[in-house]
Amino acid sequence: MRSRSNSGVRLDYYQHLVHKTILTHQNPITGLLPASIDQNHAWVRDNLYCIMAVWGLALAYKKTADMDEDRAKAYELEQSVVKLMRGLLQCMMRQVDKLEKFKYTQATTDSLHAKYNITTCGTVVGDNEWGHLQIDATSLYILMLAQMTASGLQIIFTLDEVAFIQNLVFYVESAYRTPDYGMWERGDKTNHGWPELNASSIGMAKASLEAIKEMDLFGSRGGPASIIHVMADEISQCKAILESMLPRESKSKEIDASLLSILSYPAFAVEDLDLINLTKNEIISKLEGRYGLSRFLRDGYKTPMEDPRRLHYEPWELSVFEGIECEWPLFWTYLILDGLFKGDKGQVMEYKEKLSEVMVKGEDGLPLIPELYTIAADKVDAEREEPGSQERSPGGKMPHMWSQSLYILGCLIQEGFLAPGEIDPLNRRLICQPRPDLVVQVSILAEDLYIQDLLKEHGIEVQTTQEVANIRVQPARVLSHIYHHLGQNKKLGLSGRPSYDIGLLGTSQLYTLKGQTFAFTPQFIDQQQFYLALDNELLVDMLKTDLAYLRYNWRNLGRPTVTFPVSHNMLVGRVLPPPLQNCLQKLLAGSMDGVRIHVGKLEEFMSTSCFTSLDFLYLSDESPVSDADEVTQYLDTLLSPTFPKRNLLSMPRLGAKRSSSLSRKASFRVLGSVRRSRSVFVDEHNLPGLIFLRRRSQLAVPQPGEDVKGDRVPDVRHSPSMSKLRDGSGDIDCAELVEHLKDTWSLQEQADILHYLYNTQGPDWETKINMREGVTVVMLVGELYEKAGQLKQWSIVRHMAGMLRKRVEDLAQAATDLLVRQKQLSVGLPPQPRERTITHPLPPEELAKMIYDSCGEDSSTAVLTQEILVYLAMFIRTEPNLFREMLRLRVGLIIQVMVSELARTLSCTGEEASEHLMSLSPFDLKTLLHHILSGKEFGVGEVERGGGNKSLSIRKMEKEEVTGMSRLRKQVTIIEHNDKLRKGSEEEFEQSMQVDRQGQWLRRRRLDGALNRVPVDFYTKIWNVLKWCQGLSIEGQVLSSSVTQEMTPGELNFALRVEGILNSIPQPEYRQLMVEAMMVLALVADTDYKRNLRGVIMVDRLVADANAMFLSELKSMFKDEVDSNTVEFRTGAANICTDFYDSAPSGRFGTMVYMSKAVAQTLDCEPDSIADCTIA
Repeated sequence: MRSRSNSGVRLDYYQHLVHKTILTHQNPITGLLPASIDQNHAWVRDNLYCIMAVWGLALAYKKTADMDEDRAKAYELEQSVVKLMRGLLQCMMRQVDKLEKFKYTQATTDSLHAKYNITTCGTVVGDNEWGHLQIDATSLYILMLAQMTASGLQIIFTLDEVAFIQNLVFYVESAYRTPDYGMWERGDKTNHGWPELNASSIGMAKASLEAIKEMDLFGSRGGPASIIHVMADEISQCKAILESMLPRESKSKEIDASLLSILSYPAFAVEDLDLINLTKNEIISKLEGRYGLSRFLRDGYKTPMEDPRRLHYEPWELSVFEGIECEWPLFWTYLILDGLFKGDKGQVMEYKEKLSEVMVKGEDGLPLIPELYTIAADKVDAEREEPGSQERSPGGKMPHMWSQSLYILGCLIQEGFLAPGEIDPLNRRLICQPRPDLVVQVSILAEDLYIQDLLKEHGIEVQTTQEVANIRVQPARVLSHIYHHLGQNKKLGLSGRPSYDIGLLGTSQLYTLKGQTFAFTPQFIDQQQFYLALDNELLVDMLKTDLAYLRYNWRNLGRPTVTFPVSHNMLVGRVLPPPLQNCLQKLLAGSMDGVRIHVGKLEEFMSTSCFTSLDFLYLSDESPVSDADEVTQYLDTLLSPTFPKRNLLSMPRLGAKRSSSLSRKASFRVLGSVRRSRSVFVDEHNLPGLIFLRRRSQLAVPQPGEDVKGDRVPDVRHSPSMSKLRDGSGDIDCAELVEHLKDTWSLQEQADILHYLYNTQGPDWETKINMREGVTVVMLVGELYEKAGQLKQWSIVRHMAGMLRKRVEDLAQAATDLLVRQKQLSVGLPPQPRERTITHPLPPEELAKMIYDSCGEDSSTAVLTQEILVYLAMFIRTEPNLFREMLRLRVGLIIQVMVSELARTLSCTGEEASEHLMSLSPFDLKTLLHHILSGKEFGVGEVERGGGNKSLSIRKMEKEEVTGMSRLRKQVTIIEHNDKLRKGSEEEFEQSMQVDRQGQWLRRRRLDGALNRVPVDFYTKIWNVLKWCQGLSIEGQVLSSSVTQEMTPGELNFALRVEGILNSIPQPEYRQLMVEAMMVLALVADTDYKRNLRGVIMVDRLVADANAMFLSELKSMFKDEVDSNTVEFRTGAANICTDFYDSAPSGRFGTMVYMSKAVAQTLDCEPDSIADCTIA
């Protein structure tokens, strides 16, 4: 008999260890593994981690087999892996109805279960009895399925199972916007059943999507029907959100050891090496102990202070777990594998030695890893006094099969039986490798011969869409409809892909279907969906942004190909507009904003582009097509227009005079109704003062019996309700309005009449215009929307879009981009209840309905809100620093600030400023929003838009800041000491006055207050203040010090708690003074006077005292002027001096100086001991 080699003997030892600690517990029928010997529950996540050692050992036997017995063992181990994976598949397929529901609801009760019965594959607890929604567990199954299939295992047997896995991909695609219960099944760390957005779940989902993409689940014996498709844009979303969250795990967990699973093996989800090191260092520094790592800070699981009679914790008791959390050796196994994959022998040896010290010998001498180590109750106090000084004892499961599996896997790699690449055949470990600079291919197409000749005059040679020989060019919405058929399976009741949104990465590929090649234009170019694509400047700006996006997010084989059509709608008159012309010239030059560009014909890109097959469209039983002709017919049905162009209205003329054919009463009631429907104005008598809301849901109509004389317009704030308008609409001849609608050439008059008819007669009222039947009001609104868009009449475009209840394509995605980056949103104009807060992602239709409902009958503002949400999402993706230290974005308040800024800059009335805002082009609106977010000054100019159409344009302007005290002194100098003017040059004085701009700091405080912006590390510093006092009182609301027992300093929930109290202050500038006062208290907490912080500190009282000191010093300095009533100190919000609002934080007369004095007076300490600081 042939003797065993040394390697064979050693492998037999690991086979014995695997059998004794893992496989001996595998159910012979289902293949599932129990959580422990005395339990029949099989957790999905635990099973997957446990079987990794079995899979690795099978690979090792196949690699080093020197006897038939070894090959038999390899096959036996492989089949144990396949049996478990198929057992989990059967468990999940029994819940296919829940999978189908979850795709549309993302509800926790519709999620797949986290654990199943080990013998029946059935459920073991109810939907509401466990935290089942664990996206990381489902994602780990997909990831391991892909890795094991790539290694040669056959796990999926039928096309029905392929369809289920395809829908499982849809299940995890939404991970970046779906709060779940995470790896520890608890959600919020109080374990009250509140799901959170967890970085570990998002990272595992990203890894699984990347791994399974274009994977043939039948291996080398498969075909097009067994390939899994993944939308690249969903992966990109997961990547962006993951990187924005790290090193934080969730709102309630500022750090979590579960992140180790996505930093290295098995997920390798993070591409930024610096971010990986930062997160790992945070985990080790905050969570590592003598026996392992804590799961997260203040984890009460299995501690002696935990009440075993209940699963949840009270918020106040979380602090008792601090410093005594159980330590898990499990995480050292992750760090060992991390060192092996990086080739860091020092890290491997360090954690191997630490692990060997905490392992326990079993009855047969085998090394076993306990689940955790816990501290005894009588050692708690000593441990808190000196962390890490006390001995701990093993607790939980013995052995912990999850830990045991990863330990064995690490041993196999360390001893050379496996190479890291063998358990990572998809090469995910190389994700951090630098990529070559990307070249983006751009194909410019002309809509027809006229556009082609026009471009040729400017030296731009392009093809028309008809000249592209073998490639069909379609809009992005067609691709959305095609992908809806992906994953459909009638037998299982699966409907396919739920989302209709296709991102840029999806449209930058070429596609094949039934032998035909297709190219799809980017979604932002589709003018039939929303009006943003009608603005050439915004179109060019979005193209630049998207090209940069491709540069940093393209991960597919081949180059991205962007198809950019030039249509008649992009022309101004019959001329190529300069922004578009310049853009095309830059593309031809080969570079745009640092992105390398190659412009050419689509046919030239066939060999270098990324190709994806759409053959799934005809391979399934539910396919709408079976041959090439049916493909053409199917696509034609998808391209049918929404509104047929009937030309029922008169051709508009810009600047056309108002017709006098309407009666005086009809003119009074109808004309100007669009303008009167606006709801946002500023009080021009108090500029730059408070902004107020005029509830303009009513139209201005005279009361019965009231005599209408002249052009007097009643006060809109006292106008009757719309219901009264409808009740009194019978005395206006609607036929007269329709006749005038047919004859007038004024776009504004057409808009006013349609607005009136829409609100009084309803959208489906038949107008019988031009003696035609079936022509409803809403059809005419659609026609006017298109005409106004062609002429760039943005105020009318927005209002008609609102009447049509249009929704921007990326609305839900834009809101999600903001929310998942830990920003809350509110829509609607303050005050409540019209202002509504959004704290979690919503479906597109539900979000649109909320926006329209919150804006009432002001449809223009509802559409403007959608626009601003889209722009905010663009900015947070490209310039996240603009949103630093901002937790809630109040869109209604931002709109009010934009109106106020226009009124201030143009020196116009609030009503005029509101109309100017609505008339801005989308690009100028985006530019204005950027200036407000960045705090930069802006100017307003007038530009020619073509065809004699002039409009306002936002331009950049330099900003200079001075204190209010300096301005006040100059005011006094002008009034009382004019003789001083004669001592110097008048020109020099005028120059100095130009520099000394009035209201700069008041404006800045208003902007920062409206944007909810706070200084860096503000919330952490306030947590430190609360450690030393009993609480902070703000406008009657107390932020109690007990919150420090519930939450840690870096916890997002704490920041939201502070923000909630600050948001109760209605005046934004007063809110910012409160923030400054709290920052002074934070400075005190860093000095020896922190023990003076006792009791409940009245922050508003500190601000009032500081204001009083400021006024007192002013009055003493200008005593003579005050006595003679020469100078007057104005009072602003909350009875605070306006000049105090307008003073810089630092400097001799800065607000922080007086705040420091007020704090010193209250706390009985020296003002000089409080260091000066700057409010960023």
